[in-house]
Amino acid sequence: MIPTKRSVKKYSFKSPNLTKLKELGSQVTSPRGFQDRHGKLFDILKIKVEEGILETLVQFYDPAYHCFTFTDYQLVPTLEEYSYWVGLPVPDKEPFNGLELTPKTSIIAAALHLKPSDIVPPNFIIKGGFQGLTANFLYKKASTFAKDKKIVAFESILALLIYGLVLFPNFDNFVDVNAIKIFLSKNIVPTLLADTYHSIHYRTVKKDGTILCCAPLLYKWFTSHLPQSIFSKANTGKSLWSQRIMPLTPEDIVWYHAAGDAGLVIDSCCEFQNVPLIGRYGGITYNSALAMRQFGYPMKEKSNNLSLYGEFYLNNKDHANMRTKFVQAWHTIRRLDGNQLGKKSNFGHPSYTQ
Repeated sequence: MIPTKRSVKKYSFKSPNLTKLKELGSQVTSPRGFQDRHGKLFDILKIKVEEGILETLVQFYDPAYHCFTFTDYQLVPTLEEYSYWVGLPVPDKEPFNGLELTPKTSIIAAALHLKPSDIVPPNFIIKGGFQGLTANFLYKKASTFAKDKKIVAFESILALLIYGLVLFPNFDNFVDVNAIKIFLSKNIVPTLLADTYHSIHYRTVKKDGTILCCAPLLYKWFTSHLPQSIFSKANTGKSLWSQRIMPLTPEDIVWYHAAGDAGLVIDSCCEFQNVPLIGRYGGITYNSALAMRQFGYPMKEKSNNLSLYGEFYLNNKDHANMRTKFVQAWHTIRRLDGNQLGKKSNFGHPSYTQ
């Protein structure tokens, strides 16, 4: 690929104060049990996002291909990788789509082991046009349940706090109704990836702004593909992350993680020749064909020879039909295995790399 000069744009990511969440997490009596029920949420809490790296990564976002295009290679966040890092599967069912009705007070209360009378003002309020629960209320309830050794109730509220403040951030100290819906759905990976792509794409088009996605998860994904040498003392003396990332070649990249190989790759859904993702603020597709090296398979063709599409929409009346198509597509998921994808190799053929 031919290097192009890039103008640096200003982006930021939500960075909530996690002190209280970590304090609550330290009171979990069985971390393994918590992980079995809620995934690797503690691992995500422990991730320290080094300043500047994600802001640098976004500079390489490619709006045409919905991926990150560097000088000699491309990287693509995938459902399978996000599923591995968050420790939860991608089930064969429709994910969050934003069209769900607000859960009844009794349903929210039951999921959190609260009384319906708890899900009222000043605990359940409207902020920025969104209904939701205040973080202060949830912190107090979690502390009470921990003190009373009501483990299941305590862990449920702790998990919801992580959903609302870290996985699906919106307003500070507030867990909005969308985070609650996703928590109740028990199908969070597609929405996590959707928010990542959608917010980065939207802000790239706008050329600045705050990206609303799970920054620690994106950081974990990106750094898992980088060589450890980039974090060495010889590199830490460099002030700019671009100085560390730009010199990397395809030979430096950690393409494949055997531990995260589920054996199956979601290739497309229904009429879409790629994967439609439905986020909190709209939809976007990504092309798993560009991630073959990350799945352990060779890249055989150059990008413009592949069947690539770039659907994107915002949640408004003008795009209601597109959202309906995205929702319906998840009723027919196409997964490919090794027999269909061929022999494993992270090699990039000249037809792709040139």
